[in-house]
Amino acid sequence: MASPSSGPTPFTSALVAGAFAGTTVDLSLYPIDTLKTRLQSSAGFYPSGGFRGVYAGVGSAVVGSAPGAAFFFVTYEAVKLRLRLLRENENGRWSRWERDTGKGWTEPVEHMVAASTGEVAACAVRVPTEVVKQRAQAAQHPSSMAALRFILAQRADIGIVGVWREMYRGWGITIMREVPFTAIQFPLWEGMKAWRRKNTGRPQVSAIESGAFGSIAGAVAAGLTTPLDVLKTRMMLAKERQAAVSLFVQIWRESGPKAFVAGLGPRVMWISAGGAIFLGTYEWSYNSISGTI
Repeated sequence: MASPSSGPTPFTSALVAGAFAGTTVDLSLYPIDTLKTRLQSSAGFYPSGGFRGVYAGVGSAVVGSAPGAAFFFVTYEAVKLRLRLLRENENGRWSRWERDTGKGWTEPVEHMVAASTGEVAACAVRVPTEVVKQRAQAAQHPSSMAALRFILAQRADIGIVGVWREMYRGWGITIMREVPFTAIQFPLWEGMKAWRRKNTGRPQVSAIESGAFGSIAGAVAAGLTTPLDVLKTRMMLAKERQAAVSLFVQIWRESGPKAFVAGLGPRVMWISAGGAIFLGTYEWSYNSISGTI
């Protein structure tokens, strides 16, 4: 085991492990993500490309995967550590407040807050790459580069601010989707890891165990947040900007409630498999870098 003085810092471990895990999962499961996007497109599955060109837009995923996942895990680990230290500091104001009121937070709350904060940070990278990627996936453009050029070419008509807003179209609904998703997934994942450590007496879970727990947690979170994912996809694919509430009402009137579970199967399958690869790879990478395998 590496000594604390010579080994990498938790920041470095989270940065590298997160980047590696994000790239691995996005590239390995990209075709399923494409099929899910096309199922949710208002144009329909086959007009959006059907089973053809399932790697359309993969370039933007390659560019955005590593920094997005790295941003997430660096923020997640830092906030989680900070909250744990505040909770465990007997002389701190939070501990005094807990003693005075009899109220306090527990580890699941720390995981929820840390994961939600991490998602907000990651979306700074994820949303622009998602906009470009999904437009290529839905066959609106032949490639992610063509989709990006189309957005940038609108500068003459809508200005730099307009282009910026176009690149971040769906930011709000993406946050609305990702925060509940991670607030469900990460406490479940961390809770299952804690249960496993308690039962085995080991300080760390293995990558396989982490992947299995990540798969279960991801499937549960994916199923519960599919309606938000449908709304986010429709907003990003729309030719004109539209408020989330008005889009929700439009979808409900035109297609009914069943539209909000479109792509449920591929989404659950993709994120369940993705949770296994993503969190299993992260655990393996983090333990390897930290010297705790």
